[in-house]
Amino acid sequence: MSVVSELSRSSVGLLRGQLPAKFSHPRRHFNRSCCRASWQELAGVLVFSAIPFTAVKAIANSPLGETLQTRMQETKKLALRNAKAYQSLAQNAKKDSFWYGEERPRWLGPIPFEYPTYLDGDLPGDYGFDIAGLSQDPVAFKRYYNFEILHARWAMLAALGALIPELLDRVGAFHFVEPVWWRVGYSKLQGETLDYLGIPGLHFAGSQGVIVIAICQFLLMVGPEYARYCGIEALEPLGIYLPGDINYPGGALFDPLNLSGDPIAFQELKVKEIKNGRLAMIAWLGFYVQAALTGKGPLENLFDHIADPFHNNITSTLGSLLYK
Repeated sequence: MSVVSELSRSSVGLLRGQLPAKFSHPRRHFNRSCCRASWQELAGVLVFSAIPFTAVKAIANSPLGETLQTRMQETKKLALRNAKAYQSLAQNAKKDSFWYGEERPRWLGPIPFEYPTYLDGDLPGDYGFDIAGLSQDPVAFKRYYNFEILHARWAMLAALGALIPELLDRVGAFHFVEPVWWRVGYSKLQGETLDYLGIPGLHFAGSQGVIVIAICQFLLMVGPEYARYCGIEALEPLGIYLPGDINYPGGALFDPLNLSGDPIAFQELKVKEIKNGRLAMIAWLGFYVQAALTGKGPLENLFDHIADPFHNNITSTLGSLLYK
């Protein structure tokens, strides 16, 4: 669970003028233990977070790592030739695809508009939208796309993380202490212990304070993000060769289902991924606004709207706030 989402959950609750009864007196019930941590907890977090780094370093410097790297180097030349041939097929697939090039769909559809010439339709999801001119620099353009697809993937995962617990709790598959996404963070700020999947004693980080969780999250993310920043060659000391690029590494490690095997289908999958990712990012904006205005989860808001769409909608919600 992302500490960013946990902190945002708590902030949404604190921004509301009126909280549910359980959270009606945050100052009276606030537990300072959420911001404190014993040295045993901090030591445990440091040891736990150091395991992946230590394991990777140990394997890379061991005889096993040397053997794996030697084998990888022997097959790398052939893999590079295959990757080069694949890139050629991918470029041809782009030329024939509906979603790339000069004839691709644009964000205003048939409406005449002077679209930026530096957006040539080479990247997936390029609809010619850049009214702020952020992508005029080709280097910045690639960096922005890298950031966008990274956030899109996180948003899709986070949306599932927000919806599934509420759904499972609603259908009775599991009983969660706090199934609503923003209340989880608020509960952690109260110093409460949360059980995963409603199973007593199954805590992992559920018994830790927000500060300890934040430290653990930071340490665990440093390694993968640093490896991503360094590029796909960062795993070669472990004997792992990745044929793709920083956004689409490919290989058995990042493409176990071999979805990129067909270059034509893969180009369309890239477009579908970024489109769904953008939708997920917009959905998260909706989650935040709904939580701030109603204090409910997204599924509860949805079912309320379905039950009475004329009285439970954004207009009535904003109207009730204005006339309070």
